[in-house]
Amino acid sequence: MFAMRLHSPRTPLQWEELPDPTPGPGQIRVKVLACGVCRTDLHVVDGDLTHPKLPVTPGHEIIGRVDLLGSGVTSLTVGQRVGIPWLGHTCGHCSYCATDHENLCDHPIFTGYTRDGGYATMAVADAHFAFPMGEEGSDVSLAPLLCAGLIGWRSLGKTGNAQKVGLYGFGAAAHIIAQVLVWQKREVYAFTRPNDTKTQEFARSLGVKWAGGSDALPPEQLDAAIIFAPDGALVPAALKTLRKGGRVVCAGIHMSEIPAFSYDTLWEERDIVSVANLTREDGLEFLSLAPKIGIHTTTTTYALKDANKALDDLRHGRFDGAAVLVP
Repeated sequence: MFAMRLHSPRTPLQWEELPDPTPGPGQIRVKVLACGVCRTDLHVVDGDLTHPKLPVTPGHEIIGRVDLLGSGVTSLTVGQRVGIPWLGHTCGHCSYCATDHENLCDHPIFTGYTRDGGYATMAVADAHFAFPMGEEGSDVSLAPLLCAGLIGWRSLGKTGNAQKVGLYGFGAAAHIIAQVLVWQKREVYAFTRPNDTKTQEFARSLGVKWAGGSDALPPEQLDAAIIFAPDGALVPAALKTLRKGGRVVCAGIHMSEIPAFSYDTLWEERDIVSVANLTREDGLEFLSLAPKIGIHTTTTTYALKDANKALDDLRHGRFDGAAVLVP
């Protein structure tokens, strides 16, 4: 097999030939068909997430076909198309796993971070954390659903019944969850980099009610805001857009330092929450709903060997929607 490997933070990925992996008990091996390029991958490569398994193959938005079953696997079959997400394994017995909070497991394994991921021609995963994807939709179009979609879905759940929802950082996750919000007949307000009229126009094409820079105030107060961009300065900015009792949801796994802000900005029962990882229930729920919504992912494809370019293009916002690697 071949893979793009990270040997040390802040260095380019290296193209390598490796032995084909063998799945252990309860695991599967897949031939990778497509792998999304997520901002979390950037955090791994750039050293923002500080404890990767090195060397490591990044990538956790994997679409593949099962080609080998480990012992004990009966839930999947050879040839079946599956999706493999960020959360790749949980212990099953810590207090979080025991109370339906497996996303907070004390002993997790993360795909493309503490286990090799999908920037490769093959990958190994726990069968328990591989979602059947059916045969509808292309491999490339489905890949971003495995993280951008799932984290967006979990973040949306934290907004409750909010009817006016702001999305900060209109990239892969926001462009998916905006479509969910429009389908649910909620109002969407898209916040982009200041003066990024191209992305604002892209947001409007998806049915958002308003689009503007993150330094602007929307035309009316919001019930909730979800922050996908890793910029801590957006937290007080988002709080200022909220009505009384509104909520800011921080959806990223990494964020720069949140600057100090006046208590008046938070007062009147506004609150701030974060989202961590996902649960299998999130995956099953969202992936069964996505075809009914008719989500269309906007993608830019790259050859597997061009993973470094895809990461750099993501870093500098050179495309709308999501990047996807194809072996």
